[in-house]
Amino acid sequence: MKSKASKIVWIVLLMIGGLTTYYWIPSATREASEGSNKATARASGATQSATSAQAVPVTATGVVQGDVPVVLEGLGTITPINTAVIRTQVQGTLESVDFIEGQLVKRGAVLAKIDPRVFQAQVDQAKAALSRDEATLKNSRANLARTQPLADRGFATMQQLDTQNSQVAQGEGTIQLDQAALEAAQTQLSFTTITAPFDGITGIRRIDPGNIVQPSDINGLVVLTQLEPIAAIFTLPSTEIPNVQKAIASGEASVDAYDASNRKKLDHGTLMLIDNQVDSSTGTVRLKALFANASRTLWPGAFVNVHLTLSVRKNALTIPLTAALQGPKGAFAYVVGPDNKVTARNIVTGQSRSGKVLVQDGLAANEIVVTAGQYRLTNGKSVEIVPDSQISRVQNATTASAGMLP
Repeated sequence: MKSKASKIVWIVLLMIGGLTTYYWIPSATREASEGSNKATARASGATQSATSAQAVPVTATGVVQGDVPVVLEGLGTITPINTAVIRTQVQGTLESVDFIEGQLVKRGAVLAKIDPRVFQAQVDQAKAALSRDEATLKNSRANLARTQPLADRGFATMQQLDTQNSQVAQGEGTIQLDQAALEAAQTQLSFTTITAPFDGITGIRRIDPGNIVQPSDINGLVVLTQLEPIAAIFTLPSTEIPNVQKAIASGEASVDAYDASNRKKLDHGTLMLIDNQVDSSTGTVRLKALFANASRTLWPGAFVNVHLTLSVRKNALTIPLTAALQGPKGAFAYVVGPDNKVTARNIVTGQSRSGKVLVQDGLAANEIVVTAGQYRLTNGKSVEIVPDSQISRVQNATTASAGMLP
């Protein structure tokens, strides 16, 4: 009996111990897990705190001071100062063409010849008529010379004297008429030799020798165009007229012609005039510039970008265009302080060109402004200035920067 009671006691103790182990082990595991989670959370918070304290990588540059030209840009078309469709002024057979297509010709150079025989005959006829009438006038003057003394002595009547005077006057008038007819015939003969009216470049020939030409031909023989010098007609907003007039009066106005991509400079010239009327439909005014075109880089009909320099602003300040942002109060830029912390500062900007913007107020020379990475900045934020070669570190988004306003 005593042995059975001992066994029962041991069985009860084993059951109590198992239940205790069953409930105690999960509880300890849960407490360890919860402690681990709390440690992880504390570590994560510490990491986020450290991350928030990190400096933002940006690119930056200094405010540059120097002479800055004030330039207006307009789209223009190259227009020759002189261009002419070379036509004949008389009808006849085209005898020869004395130019090469695309040739540079001088004023007075022979371009073509027309069969001159008919016109030479007219000249000869006019010369013959002049000689005949000169002889008649000579005879009339001789008769007047003989009649005058006779009339003075009463051997000739006054009627005879008046008749002789009339014949002389009539002969002189005939001579003038003959001379005019001869000049007209000689002029017509000269038209059989077609010459260049000015220095220029010949175009494509439009007719061949052997054809009958006449003044009513629409196409003519060839188009002659002057290239040196040459002009460009371009447009600007009419609001710029006072500024352009001021530049013309001061003698500072100058123009440069750039190609259609607005990258390559083609020639430098001078401003000739402002048109006397504004186009009311567009609010623009036309201007004309003159270029020497010695290298013939400007060709008639080509589109060019014309840069009109109005003046040169001395000791002006400029910053990269990417450094100037727009906010509700106007333009602003992030300025990096000596402690590498940024401050958003309102600025007043002027013209922008070639990736630079003119700063009229708000910045000083040699101050450092942020050029990329602004979308992550706020006032007082620490920054790390990285070189442009490490631009990949800077996640710059120009459009996103509009959301971070001073």
